[in-house]
Amino acid sequence: MIKEKFDLTGKVAIITGASKGIGEAMARGLAEFGATVVVSSRKQEAVDAVAAQFREEGLSALGIACHVGNAEQRAALVQQVSDQYGKIDILINNAGTNPYFGPIHKMPEAAYQKTMDVNLNSAIHLSNLVYPIMKAQGGGSIIHISSIEGLHPSKMMMAYNLSKTALIMLGNNQSIEWGKDNIRVNVICPGYVKTKLSASLLANEEASKSLQENCALARAATPDEMAGLAVFLASDASSYMTGSTIVNDGGLLHAPLF
Repeated sequence: MIKEKFDLTGKVAIITGASKGIGEAMARGLAEFGATVVVSSRKQEAVDAVAAQFREEGLSALGIACHVGNAEQRAALVQQVSDQYGKIDILINNAGTNPYFGPIHKMPEAAYQKTMDVNLNSAIHLSNLVYPIMKAQGGGSIIHISSIEGLHPSKMMMAYNLSKTALIMLGNNQSIEWGKDNIRVNVICPGYVKTKLSASLLANEEASKSLQENCALARAATPDEMAGLAVFLASDASSYMTGSTIVNDGGLLHAPLF
């Protein structure tokens, strides 16, 4: 039956940046479909709170702190999950940051490096860490959370845009190299979602008006509107899908010119 392909019972998933926003919603979605989810973010108390809430609802969850910008913490995260569960079936690289909003020629090198380390380099490293585990167990699913900002230029956001564009190509390259090992790699590009990262932008009156005028659905998304795609891409319902980039932006990229 088709609905059984969405069943994630027995699967183990790591979701970074999962203490709030899109990451938390995706973790909840996977857990509701049966997966054991490892809720990961920088602060242990934050991931513990989310995991505890999930368990209270009868879901299977564990919180493990990890600053994805730190190589040692990334390695420790994967090692702990592998040791505890003996497998890793799903990796969602969701953690992201945008510490600088301003012109390209004034961007501090430290802000650029932080953006690339958190948004891109962590996804490369975490994927490489889970690759041998997934290969040995016969397959897995890796999902990168990019953005529509990786598909079109935006003023004052060069580093963020660049990192999100690179995530798309990372997924493309991983898919053609790792497909033979039954490891599928796909990318989700959300539009504007009501999260902490986008709060200041959505609070801007001009930006809010532009979104309403140019987005086909005339609004920003809620985090849970991204979760269904994560469940689909993590499950056997998408067993023939790899190297794909899925845009979920309410029609914003298709705004008419007139």
